[in-house]
Amino acid sequence: MGEKIIGILGGMGPEATADLFMRIIRATPVKRDQDHFRVIIDSNSKIADRTPAVLGTGHSPLPTIVATGKNLEQAGADFLIMPCNTAHFFHAEIQAELGIPLLHMIRLSAKHIKENYSEVKRVGLLATDGTLASKLYYGAYGKYGIDVIHPSDDSQADVMDAVYRDIKTGDLETGCKLLHRVAVELIEAGSKAVICGCTEVSLVLHDGDVPVPVVDPLQVLAEEAIKLASG
Repeated sequence: MGEKIIGILGGMGPEATADLFMRIIRATPVKRDQDHFRVIIDSNSKIADRTPAVLGTGHSPLPTIVATGKNLEQAGADFLIMPCNTAHFFHAEIQAELGIPLLHMIRLSAKHIKENYSEVKRVGLLATDGTLASKLYYGAYGKYGIDVIHPSDDSQADVMDAVYRDIKTGDLETGCKLLHRVAVELIEAGSKAVICGCTEVSLVLHDGDVPVPVVDPLQVLAEEAIKLASG
């Protein structure tokens, strides 16, 4: 089988999109430029905010996400990856409109934990209100017998501030401090691993930052894309 072309359905947000692309570049074993995979990126920052849509207080991003996915398909992508956790709430509806596969980052991360951290039965989730409300992680991880816990109400407000007020506006240092504190709270509550359940969290929290494994679905997605693209 020949190499496949990767399509990144991005813009949610733009820095997370760039981060995913860089992860693919760094994780691809190469000796020259031509050894890298072809990647087509549509960073559509005009896609409506996913969290209000999931909570029923905002416009649906689905039409624009589908249009962006079709644009990538028409451009030649063989499969798509989407660096936004909350947008996976619409995964089935997006996939139904496309003729190429859209990988499911959250399901892949659950499988990754089962295969690489079999002793972990409880994880702490750092994610947006929309992702928590969607129950996406609870369902995907529950299939592998992994319990998911989330921050207290006050700490969840800090997570949202870190994502929307700080990281999305470029203040990664402040966002990192807030998320680190909440991650420690989750560990004290019994989490044996911390999940970067938002691509903005992935930008600032990394394995080794806290005393338990930090599992990053964005990294899992990048590595899975490389496997699939390699044929």
